[in-house]
Amino acid sequence: MKVGLYFGTFNPIHVGHLIIANHMAEYGGLDQVWLVVTPHNPLKNKSTLLNDQHRLQMVFLAVEEYPKLKPTDIEFRLPQPSYTVNTLAHLQEKFPTHEFSLIMGEDNLNSLHKWKNYEVILQNHDIYVYPRINTESIDPAIAENARIHRVNAPVIEISSTFIRNSIKEGKNVRPLLPGKVWEYVEHNLFYTR
Repeated sequence: MKVGLYFGTFNPIHVGHLIIANHMAEYGGLDQVWLVVTPHNPLKNKSTLLNDQHRLQMVFLAVEEYPKLKPTDIEFRLPQPSYTVNTLAHLQEKFPTHEFSLIMGEDNLNSLHKWKNYEVILQNHDIYVYPRINTESIDPAIAENARIHRVNAPVIEISSTFIRNSIKEGKNVRPLLPGKVWEYVEHNLFYTR
């Protein structure tokens, strides 16, 4: 089974995440896309980051009607800080018959060379890249690697930061969130202060 891993804090998950994940599952040649909810990084400011279980619950709510999309909390149980190369090794050991690849925006591809053991990732895993607006030119050594697959996905410029700030300002951002996620956020008064 070919599984694409789509990492994120999903704080909150929004329709842009769903559009990209579903597009990769339907048009990227992947059997499933696993949305990997990344745990809180202890070195980063946590003030706007909901706890791990709330963010995981929102991902469950968002993808329940998409059979090819699966939430996972795999990184919650791994040593912190979590490095993608370690997560991939753990998953490959746990699911030896699966073929894991990464899903990332063009902006992240530009910083791939800064990732821990990025060469190991490129040797062993495909990377499916979706377009972003205003990305810098990418190192040709990485951009032209046979493991890099550009997928002509929709360009989505919605950010979780924009959604959080808008909720704090009392704006209606309901169209930007899956229905059940909106209800969960509203019920729990998330991001209001």
